[in-house]
Amino acid sequence: MRPLVILRPEPGAGRTAARARRLGLEPRIVPLFELAPLAWSVPDPGQFDGLVVTSANAIRLGGPRLDKLKGLPVHAVGEATAAAALAAGFAVASTGAGGAEAMVLPPGQRLLHLAGLDHHPVESALAVPVYEARAIDRPDGLAGLAGSVVAVHSPRAGRRLGELVAERSTIAIAAISDLAAAACSGGWQQVEAAPEPTDAALLALAARLCESPGP
Repeated sequence: MRPLVILRPEPGAGRTAARARRLGLEPRIVPLFELAPLAWSVPDPGQFDGLVVTSANAIRLGGPRLDKLKGLPVHAVGEATAAAALAAGFAVASTGAGGAEAMVLPPGQRLLHLAGLDHHPVESALAVPVYEARAIDRPDGLAGLAGSVVAVHSPRAGRRLGELVAERSTIAIAAISDLAAAACSGGWQQVEAAPEPTDAALLALAARLCESPGP
């Protein structure tokens, strides 16, 4: 069994690692980024019909300013984000199941996207960044990637991994999307993308690669 390396920051990394262990994998967390709240101004809630939330981190790091928006229903990207919104006191109007690109949002509504500083635009929604993922200069653990499978949760993580790792011929990449796979650049033992951009699909792919013969 090849080891699995998870690059995403906490607290998401811990959730992914727990799910990986339930699949019988041997995960190791090597975060490339750390999350931090941003100073942001709350738009007039009366100008919007709802909120788009594409990461639970927006709820976790949005701070007390979020209280002014709790009268607006949330359209969440997935179940974890919906759960975070409910726990924070928001009403959830819809929950997606396939990433931000697959969200089905109500037509004709004025929507406010609570986002990270680095985010994919959501059609018809005004984005307000409330947190950022800051690159870690020298992540611990990258020297031990040989022979492993690396889970890449975003294009930005793929680009950063490509910048940091020179010797990559024995490393397999399990990417959450085609964009994340392409961002890793070349030279890896193999690169595959999950069939849908969810943590569950990514880990199913990672499990298959971990069970395959190593270098």
